[in-house]
Amino acid sequence: MKRKSAKASVRKAPKKAVRGLSLLVATRKGAWMLHGDAARKNWCVEGPHFLGQIVSHMVLDPRDGRTMLAATSTGHLGPTMMRSTDRGRTWKESKQPPAFAKAPEGEKGRAVNHTFWLTPGHASETDVWFAGTSPQGLFRSTDGGDTWQAFSYINDDMKYREWMGTVQDGTPDGPKMHSIIVDPRDAKHMYFGMSGGGVHETKDGGKTWKVIIDGMEVVQGFNLDPTLPTCHDPHCLRMCPSNPDRIYQQNHCGIYRRDGDSDWVRIGRSMPKSVGDIGFPLVVHPRDDKTLWVLPMDGTMVWPRVSPGGKPCVYTSKNAGKTWQRLDDGFPQSQAWWTVKRQAMTGDACDPVGLYFGTTSGEVWMSRDEGGKWSRIAEHLPEIYAVEIAAL
Repeated sequence: MKRKSAKASVRKAPKKAVRGLSLLVATRKGAWMLHGDAARKNWCVEGPHFLGQIVSHMVLDPRDGRTMLAATSTGHLGPTMMRSTDRGRTWKESKQPPAFAKAPEGEKGRAVNHTFWLTPGHASETDVWFAGTSPQGLFRSTDGGDTWQAFSYINDDMKYREWMGTVQDGTPDGPKMHSIIVDPRDAKHMYFGMSGGGVHETKDGGKTWKVIIDGMEVVQGFNLDPTLPTCHDPHCLRMCPSNPDRIYQQNHCGIYRRDGDSDWVRIGRSMPKSVGDIGFPLVVHPRDDKTLWVLPMDGTMVWPRVSPGGKPCVYTSKNAGKTWQRLDDGFPQSQAWWTVKRQAMTGDACDPVGLYFGTTSGEVWMSRDEGGKWSRIAEHLPEIYAVEIAAL
C-alpha cells in the first residue's frame, strides 16, 4: 500500500535513553516506551516491560515526574497494579490493588477483572491516584498507588449497580469505568464515564454525584430510554486545559460538547455521512478550547470497529465542532482496517501540538504539525490499548 509521506526515522534503543518526550504504550502482551528527541523526529523503542501480561494503562505522575503506575493482568494470576518510583527502570507490585468489598453472606459479589483507567489526583494532593475498573468500580489511592480503597459510595450503591448493568453490557470486552477527570481548579470537582452507564459529576469530592446525560442520544432501534443512564455509552471524555468549563465527549452515538452546567450538544453531525461521528478516542488542544481531534471508526450495522472503508483518517475541528477537516496525509489509502481504542490517542503541549496514537494492529503513528502530516514511528507491536505522553 502506498503512503503519501515517508516514515519517521526509527532505530533500536541505545544504552542511554533519549531525553525529551516519551510515549508510554500499553498493549495486549506487555508495555513499551518510545523515546523521542527534542525535535520529535527520531524515535527509539524500549521494552518490553511485563511481557505477556495485558497492560490496560500506563501513566507517569506529572506531579513528581518519576512515579509510574501500570494496570496489568494475566489469564492465570488475575489483575494487579505495578508501581515504579524511578521512571520505569524498576517495578514492584502494589500491596493492595483495587478490589471490591466482600459481599454480605447470601449475596453475589463482584470481582475486578482488570483495572482499566488511571488518573493522577489534583496537584495539591500529591500522593492521590484514581482508578476505574471493569466491571465498573471507582477506587482511590492516597499513598502513590501502593494501596487502594473504594472511592465514594458508588461501587455498592444499588442505583449505580443497576445503571452499570451486567458483565454482558458495555463494550465487547466488558463494562468500563473510564475518563476519570479532576478539575485542575478544584480537587473536589470530578467527572467519570461508564460504558454503559452515562457521565457523572461531583462537586463535593464524591459525597454526591449528578448524572449528566441530558442532550445525549441513544442507539436507535433497540427501544432504549434516553432518560436512563444505563442506556448511554460514553467512550471518552476530555476536559479542555485552557477552559476547564468545557468538556468534549466521544460517544457511541456521536461527538458532543458541554459548556459549564449546560446540556450536551451533539457537534458531530457535520462530519461526512460516509464517515460518521462514532469512534473511541478524542484529543483536545492544550491552549485552544475550540480545537479537537477525533479518529472515526466504522459505526454501521454491527459496529465492526475498523477504519471507515479501510481508509484511516483523523478529523479536526477548530471552531468547537461547527465544521470538520479530514487529516490523512501519510496514512494508507486502502485496505487498512485497524482502529484506535479510547486510551490510545494523545497529544503533547508543544507548539505546534504533536499528536500520537496506537492501533489495534500494533503500529504507533505521530504528527508533529497538529495532524497535517502523519508518520509511523513503531510497528509490529501487539494490539495497543493505551498511549500516554510523558517527559522521561
